[in-house]
Amino acid sequence: MTTLPTGLRERKKARTRAAIREHAMRLFDEQGYAATTVDQIAEAADISPSTFFRYFPTKEDVVLADDYDPLVIEAVRAQPADLPPIEAIRSALRDVFRKVSPQEWERERARQRVYLAVPELRARAMQQYADSVDLVAGVVAERAGLPPDDFGARVLAGAVIGAALAALPDGIASMLDPMDLKRLDRALELLGDGLPLGPGRG
Repeated sequence: MTTLPTGLRERKKARTRAAIREHAMRLFDEQGYAATTVDQIAEAADISPSTFFRYFPTKEDVVLADDYDPLVIEAVRAQPADLPPIEAIRSALRDVFRKVSPQEWERERARQRVYLAVPELRARAMQQYADSVDLVAGVVAERAGLPPDDFGARVLAGAVIGAALAALPDGIASMLDPMDLKRLDRALELLGDGLPLGPGRG
């Protein structure tokens, strides 16, 4: 991952989580998402099914869980206090994703290819958009010294997620390469500028 856990226990847990996901993606590719069971994934990763469920509540979560979300939120939290919210989010995204290696990008593409190909995963992901609003609203409100449910922070967070949905071909779960990051950054720049319209604005 972009940021490595520091303790031995945390590193071991991170390796186990990565192994589960790696074997799951391989099996999904070889035999299809629907035909792959949790037991098969656990066997391939050399763990018990109960261990699998300690890392991922369901098979769907192997695909839908986005390991970058907490990194982005922490990066937003670490931005200078006087930076406006949209600029803080743009800077945090750059800080996190510029460290992603080519190998990590390929693993992320594999995860997203499964997500985009399975209708039930795409349907469940709609709830994740609402969860993303909660995450962004929480950190925006925190930086401004406001309650977590502040109305203005939630509206701003909704605008950020909406900008991402509009900028990327298949929504925020389809960020497959650095070019998509540039599109997202441009969308947030437009949002921060008050969404001016006209030639050369997009």
